[in-house]
Amino acid sequence: MRQARFDAQGSCIRWTESEGADPARVYVHGLGAASTVYHAHIAARPELAGRRSLFVDLPGHGISDRPTDFGYTLEEHADALAAALDEARVSAAELVAHSMGGSVAIVLAHRRGDLVSRLVLTEANLDPDPATTEGSSEIAAYEEGDFVAGGHARVLEEVDPLWAATMRLADPRALHRSATGLVRGTRPTMRAMLMELPVQRVYLQGARSGELAGSEELRASGVRVLSVPDAGHNAMFDAPDVFASAVAAG
Repeated sequence: MRQARFDAQGSCIRWTESEGADPARVYVHGLGAASTVYHAHIAARPELAGRRSLFVDLPGHGISDRPTDFGYTLEEHADALAAALDEARVSAAELVAHSMGGSVAIVLAHRRGDLVSRLVLTEANLDPDPATTEGSSEIAAYEEGDFVAGGHARVLEEVDPLWAATMRLADPRALHRSATGLVRGTRPTMRAMLMELPVQRVYLQGARSGELAGSEELRASGVRVLSVPDAGHNAMFDAPDVFASAVAAG
């Protein structure tokens, strides 16, 4: 396990990694998740073997610290991720990022272009104010104190067991602030940043999740948008063969 400080109080973002060739692949999880759980089985596949692979847990999640005075905005998550990559002496990495982690990866690529050479995004949040049916909106609908006091437990009972298994490991306050930051979005928006990035960009959309809004505009900007058959939001579990092939295609 490795770590890097990401705030003035010395809080640490942590990751595990496997040795291999550069450019490194950096796996980034979504809201209430953890990177090894969602991506280690993908990185171990034969078509992806031999590359240095880092599995980073964002602040407030998994094995990383969860300071109470941290904002957990997308920008702050991106800065913490940058601290991890700087400490690991990683540059021009391929970021394989899911959901909120994809939004963080976009912000990182926008702010620190030296760290990113390719993005593989799985159903990343591209716009503020997502549908009220999304988990981030449900969490953000609570006041922070109410979520910490009891909302976290209620949400755990409502979500599917797969998400609950990792969400219960996330700090409730960090989870709420991360969800609120995700709903708030960024300026420019994540979508606008993604369309302007000069790196190779792949966006995976589970077919069961429906058509990706604005997909033609994304394609026109050079983003490779792929629909993953028989997959929902978690394409790495639903269709690991297709998912791994998309990652390896770079």
